[in-house]
Amino acid sequence: MDRITKSLLVEFTTEQNLEALPEDKQFEHFAAFLTIGRSLSEGFETSDVVVGSGGDTGIDALAIIVNGSLIDDAAAIAEFVDRNGYLDVSFVFVQAERSSSFETAKIGQFSYGAQDFFKDKATLPRGKEIAKLAKIMTAIYNESSKFKRGNPICRLYYITTGTWTGDQALEARRKAAIDDISALRIFRSVEFVPVDAEGIQRLNRESRNSVSREFDFAQKTVVPTIAGVTEAYVGLLPAPEFLRLIEDENGEMLRGIFYDNVRDWQDFNAVNAEMRDTLESGKDRARFALMNNGVTVIAKTLRTTANRFYIEDYQVVNGCQTSHVLHDQRASVDATVMVPLRLIATRDEEVIGSIVKATNRQTEVREEQLLALSDFQKKLESYFNAFDDHERLYYERRSRQYNNVGGIEKTRIVTPGSLIRAFASMFLEEPHRATRSYRRILDRVGTDLFAPGDKLEPYYVAALASYRLEYLFRNQLLDGMYRAARYEILLAVRVAEIPPPVSKMNSNEIERLCKPLIEKLWDSGNSEKLFASASQLVLKAAGGDLDTAPLRTEPFTETLIRLARPTAKGKPNPHRVRSPR
Repeated sequence: MDRITKSLLVEFTTEQNLEALPEDKQFEHFAAFLTIGRSLSEGFETSDVVVGSGGDTGIDALAIIVNGSLIDDAAAIAEFVDRNGYLDVSFVFVQAERSSSFETAKIGQFSYGAQDFFKDKATLPRGKEIAKLAKIMTAIYNESSKFKRGNPICRLYYITTGTWTGDQALEARRKAAIDDISALRIFRSVEFVPVDAEGIQRLNRESRNSVSREFDFAQKTVVPTIAGVTEAYVGLLPAPEFLRLIEDENGEMLRGIFYDNVRDWQDFNAVNAEMRDTLESGKDRARFALMNNGVTVIAKTLRTTANRFYIEDYQVVNGCQTSHVLHDQRASVDATVMVPLRLIATRDEEVIGSIVKATNRQTEVREEQLLALSDFQKKLESYFNAFDDHERLYYERRSRQYNNVGGIEKTRIVTPGSLIRAFASMFLEEPHRATRSYRRILDRVGTDLFAPGDKLEPYYVAALASYRLEYLFRNQLLDGMYRAARYEILLAVRVAEIPPPVSKMNSNEIERLCKPLIEKLWDSGNSEKLFASASQLVLKAAGGDLDTAPLRTEPFTETLIRLARPTAKGKPNPHRVRSPR
């Protein structure tokens, strides 16, 4: 391994608290982070996708991404169908080798493992992780009528620390791998991407830097000086130029830039379908700019040279629906389609918040949601920052906010999505909705969570408990078999320490109850005991078998609460219980 790659690996390992793992496993996590992370708008735990072990069929990491979300439960597919009405799927395979060369044999093994994953009857032995993911794959293809945008995408990354020179034999084997997988006829596209040492360095830079783009913006008007705004423009941008702002080099949507857009993609409802029809019509296409409200982009950095614009660290704060329709119709739109664009450069959070509120006041967005996604988030960020370095977590109110900030453990970064899941599991007592029905929880933002008067301590407790639990998994201090029940474990901890009925989130009582739990969670010994005991309660609720238990169902949650509730004689399982091996 060359010196630069070694240095990057050490830095990643330190930031992710993976020092306890051997170097080959560290490299697998690093490779998964660099490749799979490109397809996700939020941070993710590499432990959820790294599968390299016995029975891994030559695959070191595997991610199934449905409608922009990382999926680890087959039952979640029905939820996406019910909620969105469609499935947009990507399968991402990763093979990570520390060797300084690419090998045709390894490419063949990797390719065959990916092919075998999609077979009804596997010919290669499958470990527990691969078998579980195969069930999710089967559930997806059972809903193939919902592939409205085409069959899934299959993407393979083969990573080494060597140099890809385009050797004839290697290139022939790479193309053969693509042809073999394409022959399954179940994908709309198949990619095999070799990543060498230089590619690792490039992907690492991309992962740490804010998204930036250059584009031509000729038809524009300068907006007069506004307090808090560095500069602003209003104009018409040709659709091909606009697509450069919202797509990556593979033509996929940059989901992270819609992070501050509160409505997300609504699929082809009546309004979006009409927009699509306009783009498909040769007669009406040129009128698109007159029939569309346009897109608002806010950038932290903006530089111009004549009509050439450079923006960095930007968000599409309004125009999510327009962006997705244009992306869907990208094969047919041309420079005759003009997109109304408001481009604003500012670092003033108050200005950004006011623009988000003003431009999203449609019927789909409730006032309390707008407040929750702005004012309450600022309070959380300030509260998290108030702790000293030892007890500090970093609330990432904006996507990639801490990517290029050195000196912090990236595992301490808390995204709004991860906080919502942890909080809903612990304090709303709904771990069964944390993945399968996550969107239903989002509908309650501003009322049941992120409500204006809520105390901040419960949110910190949820974030801290999730952080400590992931630390135990990551360092193999808690058996990985419990990972599938992580949200149930969080609930069991809270019920044991703060018994139901839980106080209201705006009460002084909930603030008082959370403070001693914060102290316990930061204490390594107490924290490990809490989670070991909670894990045993989950296992008991599952009848001793997590693989067959009806996890993430309301009846299972009710059973767990009964078991975890402290008895008159004290809390359940007060002694240290080690995870079974």
